[in-house]
Amino acid sequence: MAVGAKDFIDKLLVEKYAQEKVDNHDENGLVSRVSPSDILDAMDNTANHYKNMLFLNQRLSMVCYGVVAKSAKYIVSE
Repeated sequence: MAVGAKDFIDKLLVEKYAQEKVDNHDENGLVSRVSPSDILDAMDNTANHYKNMLFLNQRLSMVCYGVVAKSAKYIVSE
């Protein structure tokens, strides 16, 4: 599979940028600006919030089921 210009505009772009050289590998680019412990703390907080939300959702569902069950009127059939 060949890589190259497929139409006139692509051909012009290839010709324009064929001789360009890019050197963006500086030492500052390789250093993380965010502490790994901060990232792990944020992930832990997010997981705890999600776990609490699931727990509260389950409790709310059980309360709603209980309210519906108590308000139901059961009719004795013969």
